[in-house]
Amino acid sequence: MTISVAVSGASGYAGGEVLRLLAGHPDVTIGAITAHSNAGSRLGELQPHLHGLADRILEDTTVDNLAGHDVVFLALPHGASAEIAAQLPAGTLVIDAGADHRLEDPEAWEKFYGSAHAGTWPYGLPELPGQRDALRGATRIAVPGCYPTSALLALAPGFSNGLLEGDDVVIVSASGTSGAGKAAKVNLIGAEVMGSMSPYGVGGGHRHTPEIEQGLSKALGAPVTVSFTPTLAPMSRGILTTATAKVRQQPGRSVGAAELRAAWAEAYADEPFVHLLPEGQWPSTKSVQGSNHAVMQLAFDEHTGRVIVCCAIDNLTKGTAGGAVQSMNIALGLAESAGLNLQGVAP
Repeated sequence: MTISVAVSGASGYAGGEVLRLLAGHPDVTIGAITAHSNAGSRLGELQPHLHGLADRILEDTTVDNLAGHDVVFLALPHGASAEIAAQLPAGTLVIDAGADHRLEDPEAWEKFYGSAHAGTWPYGLPELPGQRDALRGATRIAVPGCYPTSALLALAPGFSNGLLEGDDVVIVSASGTSGAGKAAKVNLIGAEVMGSMSPYGVGGGHRHTPEIEQGLSKALGAPVTVSFTPTLAPMSRGILTTATAKVRQQPGRSVGAAELRAAWAEAYADEPFVHLLPEGQWPSTKSVQGSNHAVMQLAFDEHTGRVIVCCAIDNLTKGTAGGAVQSMNIALGLAESAGLNLQGVAP
């Protein structure tokens, strides 16, 4: 079976990463490649690493150019996907790498994004409990945010097993600058970023906060409150998330390091892309660069009664394009790892 695929936002980091993965996918033919302000440009001028597609000319991002494909990837800024998606045929698999269809609560969407809620699609993080069933046969998929991908993978096993309290979850994530997109910003130029780290979205203001709370609350089956602080690290790609939560202790039952580790080990034992590292080995962003893999380690802080989980992903691959392709594979009944058999890059 050969699947025709169109990719919008192809001049940006996320769209370029989708194309990089699809270029090695055995079941895919790449059709329309579109952009907005860069329409008419040669792809190789903007994505010089995509040698096999370098001579393709970017078309305008219109419904007419995207329609007629089996799959459409929308790698567009938030607020831009919903209008286009609504006009594409119902039988087309539309995968939104933007934020428009991730949140279930319209009030949360309006509070953090300031526009009307476009509706909710199946969530493209297959490793969460029950998500593969939700993705099989789906024709609309919302790709998670990069920070939520790392945070949910880090803590979901503890909540789904009832081992963690939901009222005091603290998550701090360091991300590479590509997470901010390709548009020029003074605070992201090399002279500002090199040799420096800085926080942003402090005090609950980051738009990924409600998405993280949504995923963890579903895992627990009760509300989870999250304090999330993102930081900008002097690297081009990668996320290192440190997530902590109070361990739930019950009368006559003491939960310790061994039980916690066993829960995470069981949750990810059969996952092709998520790995609990051997005890004593801690994750690094470099080890997953360019791959769809996530690596993590956990520890139990007896002094505070908290579990600490560190999780590393590549924000553009597992955090965006890799998750999108993985979800496409599941939706279409393909091998889940098709196009994703890439290891990390070192040194």
